[in-house]
Amino acid sequence: MWLWYSWQSAAVVNDEGDVLDLEINEARFSVHGAKERLQMISEGHLPPEAVVLKERFPEAKPAAHGSAELPEFEIPQPTASQLQVADEAAILLAKEGVAVSAADPDRRLEHLLRASEELRTLHLTMEARLIEWVGLFLPSARFERNRTQVAGKLSSVDSLSAFASMLDVEDAYEQPSDSEWKSLHDWATMVSNQGRQLDRLEHAIRVAAQAHLPSTSALVGPLLAARLCVEAHGRSRLARLPSGTVQVLGAEKAFFSHLRSGTSPPKHGHIFMHPWISRSPRWVRGKIARMLASKISIAARIDAFEGTPMSQNDVDEVEAKVEAIRKEFLKPPRR
Repeated sequence: MWLWYSWQSAAVVNDEGDVLDLEINEARFSVHGAKERLQMISEGHLPPEAVVLKERFPEAKPAAHGSAELPEFEIPQPTASQLQVADEAAILLAKEGVAVSAADPDRRLEHLLRASEELRTLHLTMEARLIEWVGLFLPSARFERNRTQVAGKLSSVDSLSAFASMLDVEDAYEQPSDSEWKSLHDWATMVSNQGRQLDRLEHAIRVAAQAHLPSTSALVGPLLAARLCVEAHGRSRLARLPSGTVQVLGAEKAFFSHLRSGTSPPKHGHIFMHPWISRSPRWVRGKIARMLASKISIAARIDAFEGTPMSQNDVDEVEAKVEAIRKEFLKPPRR
């Protein structure tokens, strides 16, 4: 026996498709009233008509309109005016859903992080092009230590000779033409602007992550917290993941290679970026990653369920455990 229901009617139907009882609301609904009923059904609640029939037939299994389990029967149809109102309410409900989805902190954080990644890739490529281009004219210049400052300095001068003087190196043997210098100067200006854009993006990521993931940000830093959240497809899903999965987030290729080919399993994914792991001896990184992943899982659950955020004392306790692991395993294991 089934309890079929839609936004304005309900029916009790047996397995043969016979309608045992029926409740239809023929009132004239407003768009707001119809929207409330549609939203009620989308959230899994029964409309008033179905509640009445449920009291009469408590053994009937509720099934919303469109369920594949229902037998075929003559479905009660709403009036033409009700259909028009329902259409308008559905459009209004869809607009509200889009607005709520657009304001989702997880999605906004993902856009910030992906934009930062894409801009950084472009920035590094363009910066390398600039260094190579300038090096053709000034081969005696060395940019290994200050390559990130080249674009800003070059964009602030009005000639290549002035730039050579700024660097205190020999001037170019052959000067670029006016058009080439303008192109080189514009390129340096673009690279310099990209650097500032990257700084603004990373600042926005930090602010968003500290608001959305306060405990995880306090534990591993806002940039890594944001990356883990995006990789897990949201804060709530990150909170549900086991610590072993958190440990290898970002190392999916290595993990599936391990499953397919029997290669060594990865010991860490994105969390390798944290200095507690990356600056530790290689033979203790896996142990520290395992411990840190368990703490990240706890922090993510605190964030997801809006508990009291981790304090600096909590972070200090985790750091003390890292130091204890390092001291316990000062030398690599014998093979």
